[in-house]
Amino acid sequence: MSKGNVTWPRKTRELHNHHFDSTIWNDFKFRDDDIIIGTYGKSGTTWSQQIVGQLLFNGDPDIAVSEMSPWVDLRVPPKAEKLPMLEALTHRRFLKTHLPVDALVFSPTARYVYIGRDGRDVVWSLYNHHANANALWYAAMNDTPGRVGPAIDPPTDDIRQYFLDWLDKDGFPFWPFWENIRSWWEIRDLPNVLLVHFNDLKSDMPGQIRQIAAHLQIPIDESRWPAILEHCSFDYMRNNGEKTVPLGGAIFEGGAKTFINKGTNGRWRDVLTAQDTQRYEDMARHELGEECAQWLKSGGGV
Repeated sequence: MSKGNVTWPRKTRELHNHHFDSTIWNDFKFRDDDIIIGTYGKSGTTWSQQIVGQLLFNGDPDIAVSEMSPWVDLRVPPKAEKLPMLEALTHRRFLKTHLPVDALVFSPTARYVYIGRDGRDVVWSLYNHHANANALWYAAMNDTPGRVGPAIDPPTDDIRQYFLDWLDKDGFPFWPFWENIRSWWEIRDLPNVLLVHFNDLKSDMPGQIRQIAAHLQIPIDESRWPAILEHCSFDYMRNNGEKTVPLGGAIFEGGAKTFINKGTNGRWRDVLTAQDTQRYEDMARHELGEECAQWLKSGGGV
């Protein structure tokens, strides 16, 4: 799809599993000012939603981003219920996706923010998420009508084995990793796309939030800047998880504080062997190329 000198991404396939129904995007009606927050998952998605919500609503402590920023391609609730819900949102919409670009319908007028994170850190956060999922979570993912493919089972107790299975089977038991990163990296130069790295958000949250605000064309009220920063901190989000976490954390043992976890990188260093680490890094370079693999590992400007 071309417009002027820009070639826009085109949807070429559907993705279905215990979580996904990518066909929801086919019938979604974009608005010109929509914001789409993309990640592989456990890469700072909820954090990014909180940041955008705080920018849009000027540091309001009472907004509930878990309700205001739906995950479009999640198959629960089904498309017939979700599309009217999305259409009913009256504020500037900021929506979440975990799809690769080629499974999305892409809008030239929407604004996209994609968050990347080292895959090893992703898996450690993903394991916490998966290991603390409760019966409500499994019922939603496995038992509601419309699931395509196998059910998702509880994880092994061995986190190293969990990582190796994820690496060997490309994202098992969730969804493929490398194609997700690669597809967003390939469109990083589009005028409506911004790539942000989790590490950079951690090391310079104020600077990264200002960059996100500029990309989304949201003016910052400097008098509310301290409140915006406070409400985007991990401590604040953990302590107010009923507003930031899906269903207020009801689908996780320990609730919202379990979901938010620590936002800590590098926990894999004490578990993975040198050979494990080298395998991952070799695979990252093979799948992504040197430049993208280095960005995914460390962050830095794109």
